[in-house]
Amino acid sequence: MKTFTEDELLPLSALQHLLFCPRQCALIHIEQQWEENQFTAQGRLMHERVDQSGRESRKDVRVEYGMPLRSLRLGLIGKADVVEFHRMDSGEGWQPFPVEFKRGKEKKENWDKVQLCAQAVCLEEMLGLAVPAGALFYGKNRRRQDVIFTGELRRETENTALQLHELISAGKTPAPVYSKRCDSCSFYELCLPRILEKKKKVGRYLDQACEVQ
Repeated sequence: MKTFTEDELLPLSALQHLLFCPRQCALIHIEQQWEENQFTAQGRLMHERVDQSGRESRKDVRVEYGMPLRSLRLGLIGKADVVEFHRMDSGEGWQPFPVEFKRGKEKKENWDKVQLCAQAVCLEEMLGLAVPAGALFYGKNRRRQDVIFTGELRRETENTALQLHELISAGKTPAPVYSKRCDSCSFYELCLPRILEKKKKVGRYLDQACEVQ
């Protein structure tokens, strides 16, 4: 896998945007568009509360808030909501444990896990330590879900980062593909997935009709 330069680094948060919807990702990171709704506002406020840079210490745990992250291998830059550093059993050194805060509830898809795994890769690269696990905290049900960074999840994370760079380098916003998740997307009015997809289907039908004639 190639090593990226500082100028090529992309926002780590874009991984989740890409996995949710490539068109949404392009609207944000290529066209520099942003639309906010109730859900994005709640998520933003949660992150603002957590992301205040600082630290606190307890007996065997140090907690860093808003910790800057970077990976030249993945070509990503961002910030961790929380990184817990647990004292190792040997008593020497601290084990990093990233924690990402999310507004909603657990997802069956790996979107959030990929974003968290990318944070772990950043920490490994920056600190020279293995980061085998982390956690996702979901605000809707106030549950914390532990995540093991398996080889499969790491490969998915690397592939997603590569796809992100390919999308941004191409500089082309994908056409809309409507699904139920579109209804809660803050970009719905800007994206117009139902209308544009219908126009695309009509255009394809007319092209086929012309070929038959």
